[in-house]
Amino acid sequence: MLTRMARESGIETPTAEDLVRLDRNRKGKKLSNADWESPIDPDARIAKMKDGRTHLAYKPEHAMDLDTGAVVTAEVHPADQGDTTTMPGTLASAAEHLKAVDTVPTPEAPAELIADKGYHSRGALKALDGGPWKSRISEPKRDDFSRWHGDDQARRAVYNNRARLRSGVARQAFKLRAERVERGFALILDRGGMRRVWLRGRDNIQKRYLIHVAGYNLGLIMRLLTGAGTPREFRARVFVRLVVILEPDGGLIFVVLVATGDQSAAFVISVKPDPCG
Repeated sequence: MLTRMARESGIETPTAEDLVRLDRNRKGKKLSNADWESPIDPDARIAKMKDGRTHLAYKPEHAMDLDTGAVVTAEVHPADQGDTTTMPGTLASAAEHLKAVDTVPTPEAPAELIADKGYHSRGALKALDGGPWKSRISEPKRDDFSRWHGDDQARRAVYNNRARLRSGVARQAFKLRAERVERGFALILDRGGMRRVWLRGRDNIQKRYLIHVAGYNLGLIMRLLTGAGTPREFRARVFVRLVVILEPDGGLIFVVLVATGDQSAAFVISVKPDPCG
């Protein structure tokens, strides 16, 4: 855009200093995705970070099973799309994955949908009302009165969601969400190194992100089977294995394997049958 402005002002071959000068002096300067586009990654969008800075970024979104802590689906959306805009696509992907294991929710047996106040809107609650997802979406605090303008369906959906938020189930669910969902994001994004990526294109980033999420889910399975969530933790644990081998003559060989850290040992005990019976 700055190059185009420079040419329109009569500078055919603008230098970097010319572009900086134009950007400093232009009126109505703002960081808008309608005006700016990355030449190397057109899928990236301008997003405002929590500390106030702006970056070209993407928006990761999880749907997690609060009972097990497993990520059901992980989507990477454009950063300029709000939570209420991306939620239908994430829920559709989650339903597709749950269908593969015969646990897809239905309107007759809906699943609990726990989300923060960023996902609260009249349109979103209207779409969820009476469907396979029973919404318990945190409601933002508002000082003014709600005016429905004759939209009884939206009023009913908002009031039903508000009533479900006051139950003990909702309080327990939001505690699990704060514990497991935020921890999952921290492990994948911060510890897993996905807070900043050097790939280009949303499809490539989506593939890389799914690999990290798969590793997170495999860690849950490993912890369930062995008590350790990582190979390093499993290696540091002390474990004992007993192997029994039956010989052709009826004898038994007992092999005891003991390992701790980098040290391991094996004990072999052979028991022969008594020839006298």
